[in-house]
Amino acid sequence: MRVLRAIPELSGVSGPVVLAIGVFDGVHLGHQAVIRRALEDEETSGGTAVVVTFDPHPARLLRPEKAPRLLTSTPHKLRLIRDLGVSHLLVLSFDPAFAATAPEAFIHQLSEAANPLRKICVGFEWSFGRGRAGNLALLEKLGAKLGFAEVGVPAVEMDGEIVSSTLIRAAVEAGDLEKAARFLGRDYTVLGTVVEGDQRGRTLGFPTANLSAHNEQFPPNGVYAVGILRGEKRYRGVANIGVRPTVKAAHGERLLEVHLFDFAEEIYSEEIEVLFRKYLRPEKKFASLDELHAQIGRDATEARKEFGAA
Repeated sequence: MRVLRAIPELSGVSGPVVLAIGVFDGVHLGHQAVIRRALEDEETSGGTAVVVTFDPHPARLLRPEKAPRLLTSTPHKLRLIRDLGVSHLLVLSFDPAFAATAPEAFIHQLSEAANPLRKICVGFEWSFGRGRAGNLALLEKLGAKLGFAEVGVPAVEMDGEIVSSTLIRAAVEAGDLEKAARFLGRDYTVLGTVVEGDQRGRTLGFPTANLSAHNEQFPPNGVYAVGILRGEKRYRGVANIGVRPTVKAAHGERLLEVHLFDFAEEIYSEEIEVLFRKYLRPEKKFASLDELHAQIGRDATEARKEFGAA
């Protein structure tokens, strides 16, 4: 996937260009509907579909005190968008200068750079530009003037609710991973970089990968059966989220530790993606390391059963 970093770079994309624009935090089923609408146009009419997103999340700048916990960091979001079959993605820096851009000016910039701009696909309630003054009505008006079509993709509804990042965050926070997975169209995942820990797991016979997580929205503390993606390779394992009350995490911060089954490689500094499959038990303080070791063994057995690998 080719990643662009500025609007003028659209001039190097084979036209006509179809844009799918949005924040896309989580890349849930509603986001996927917008992106797939652009991909369908690319397939049926030729040209190139380009997904346009923003970094950081606009709320970080506009409403920092109310900014949501991210479901996906930008690198994670890019991986998920790439997996949808997208060949071109434009990541725009959402800084004060960009936030002050009038909606008309933003669309004019896109139209002038694309060669030519044929269509803009967005969510049905998308708003954009300074003061969020831009909307579908303005897109339609500008499209008539500049020669592109606008498509407001309808909301995706499941179980009587409209799929949204807000509902998914709430589901993950509450530990309702089944609901989160339905709305995402995939298991909820956390992307992180493996960092060196205190190697306590090795002494217990269960070496773990300690993650510096890119996501901000974690499921509740506890132990989970998980899948692990490492590049193109897939593994299974058990993960713990929490403060490690038996051995005391530094400063009481929440940690994500993953034990990969039947795995003995060094993977420091690598990125891995953890797929939360099933909640096994809450985090618990044990009277001794021997009790903790025995419980980790039971957790691993339970997780293997979840995968049919007991």
